[in-house]
Parts: sequence; structure tokens; C-alpha cells
Amino acid sequence: MSDLPENLKYAMSHEWAQLEDDNVVRVGITDFAQEQLGDLVYIELPELGRKIKVQEQCAVVES
Repeated sequence: MSDLPENLKYAMSHEWAQLEDDNVVRVGITDFAQEQLGDLVYIELPELGRKIKVQEQCAVVES
């Protein structure tokens, strides 16, 4: 039995997305990715309210 939340959509590269409301999506990385990255030294996020296209990069994370 899996402990993965059913309301999240996962990418093979260990990101996830969750539809919050119409046209609003919350994104994150899996626990595995967090463990592999270790301490984060830089995170770049888009401005709040910015529209992101399908397959468009929306963040930068460095460890």
C-alpha cells in the first residue's frame, strides 16, 4: 500500500503539483528529492500571481 497522497500529480523528476483552485497550482518536491538535495542554498520563485505555461520552468532550487 502506498502512502502517496492521491490529490497530488507526480513527475518522474520528483516534483509534485496540486490543483488548489481554478488556475492555481501548488508545486513542491518529494521527500526523496529533499533528502537527496540536502541543505538548500538558493531558491528562485516566480512572482505571486504570475501565469506559468505547461512545461515551463517555474522555479530554481540549488543545494
